[in-house]
Amino acid sequence: MALLKFAVENTDVHSKARAGKIVTDHGEIETPIFMPVGTVGSVKAVSQQQLKEEVGAQIILGNTYHLYLRPGLKILEAAGGLHKFNGWDRPILTDSGGFQVFSLAKSRKITEEGVVFQSHIDGSKHLFTPENVMDTQRIIGGDIIMAFDECPPGGSEYAYAKKSMELTHRWLDRCVDRFNSTGDKYGYTQNLFPIVQGGIHHDLRKASCEHISSQNAPGNAIGGLSVGEPIDKMYEICALCCDHLPKDKPRYLMGVGTPWNILECIEMGIDMFDCVMPTRNGRNAMLFTANGIINIDNKKWENDFSPIDETIGCDMSAYYSKAYLKHLLKAKEFLGLTIASVHNLAFYLWLVKEARKHIIAGDFVSWKNTMVLQMQQKL
Repeated sequence: MALLKFAVENTDVHSKARAGKIVTDHGEIETPIFMPVGTVGSVKAVSQQQLKEEVGAQIILGNTYHLYLRPGLKILEAAGGLHKFNGWDRPILTDSGGFQVFSLAKSRKITEEGVVFQSHIDGSKHLFTPENVMDTQRIIGGDIIMAFDECPPGGSEYAYAKKSMELTHRWLDRCVDRFNSTGDKYGYTQNLFPIVQGGIHHDLRKASCEHISSQNAPGNAIGGLSVGEPIDKMYEICALCCDHLPKDKPRYLMGVGTPWNILECIEMGIDMFDCVMPTRNGRNAMLFTANGIINIDNKKWENDFSPIDETIGCDMSAYYSKAYLKHLLKAKEFLGLTIASVHNLAFYLWLVKEARKHIIAGDFVSWKNTMVLQMQQKL
């Protein structure tokens, strides 16, 4: 058992992009990395075997809010934690539930103590506090667990963003106290990451980075972006945070985003990403490729018997044709959801792996500029 370790192995000569390695008790993670989102203990329509063999996932994410409600902590604890429950033997990151509570604006109340919210399943009332969210994540069993924060809406006015950030900092202090007073649950080390907030306001983000950095945590996260603010603001704040967070700790940008968002933020110095976009968009017929976006619903793919994508090293993408996938999705066959989701996830993992190669080779920026333009084309 050992605390998470991180080493920067290469830094791009023309940018702040870096290639590194995270070591946890459940295995190593090469960065930059994308983490598939397994909201309720599974990545929608994708098996754990497919995540390993087809997608190449090194770490997945579990959602505290959803897992707390269902299957519930008693079952997860009896199983020996989420790793044993879902059969995933590589690292898991659990979010704190803060973002889900933020998205339940009509059915939650934020106080100094925590957040009272209503379950989306049966309407029952629950309370999340910094303390019980630490306990909950200990029981779920993430290798990396997130501090409980308030996520303000994109474009929040200064006064609200400041109040929200200060609450997040007070909650973080309580998270740290609870985390340090409790032990690892299942025989491996759990690691707490704080979250930077502050909206789109530079001085608040800088102050938040300083408070978060003072905790000397094994890694740090940037939250409250890609929640409605303009894209240029997202990039601006991301770059600012990277400049003010420790260089020797992994930086995790939460909930971002498109393939081109990911490459732009890698250039700024981000190491870890997660987003529901590859699976959600795949289920809705949008496929990401190195040459552009495919809307597989379009009639033009009806007679296209070429493989979905032969370049990313995913057997499923190379085996099935565009015409067949179009047919499956139109017929609402479950296999279509799986093929589309596996393909998009495999593409995201291929993309960050390629980014790593180009960082090491020293030509990341020129490669990135070409890829960003190509990937946004509509095929």
